[in-house]
Amino acid sequence: MNDFSAVILADGDFPTHQIPLGILHQAQRLICCDGALLTLFKHQPQEIERLRAEGKLFGVGDGDSLPAGLKAQYADIFHAVSEQEDNDLTKATRFAIGLIKASTKENGENQQPRLAYLGATGKREDHTLGNIALMMRYLRDFAILPEMYTDYGWFTPANGNMVFSTFARQQMSIFNFSCTKLESTGLRWQSYAYKEWWQGTLNECTGSEVSFRADGNYMVYRTYDTK
Repeated sequence: MNDFSAVILADGDFPTHQIPLGILHQAQRLICCDGALLTLFKHQPQEIERLRAEGKLFGVGDGDSLPAGLKAQYADIFHAVSEQEDNDLTKATRFAIGLIKASTKENGENQQPRLAYLGATGKREDHTLGNIALMMRYLRDFAILPEMYTDYGWFTPANGNMVFSTFARQQMSIFNFSCTKLESTGLRWQSYAYKEWWQGTLNECTGSEVSFRADGNYMVYRTYDTK
């Protein structure tokens, strides 16, 4: 789960589970959304200095959630973006894509970037729903492979036929965005082209993989633990 081109930390609930924390600690590039820089400083001051010293830490946003003293302290890594058409998560995503493209050009690599999103849920439910929905936008419009990790599991947007690694009794939810066909193998209950988001929730994996035959966009949520 840790081969990500960049990790974006939003200012929701700071992760406590070992999986998202492991992703954070092993980040090649960590981009904090505005106030998330302060949150990281509060929770892991040693980590913030290590990442900064290694040139892996960046802050992105309009700066309205940061104290003036902290902005001055981290002025060398904070990149102010004043436009208001996109939220801070999208600003951070665009910034990450720019860093990755620059590195790709320099190193001659040519792989579709994988981005992990942490701290993007909690605190406010409207922000949570908006951030989850943005994963689909990023897959569709930004040519990246985004995944959102929480303290309980992770969201993966998908398009068309896909195979997901799973384990027996792992819990899975499927959210249909545009499929008219959404068939599955490896689930306790066969999936279909759900008309409502709640219809695909709380399913269960029966083995080591789940495959989908689909003709559109959908989102898969998997838990870290069995039920």
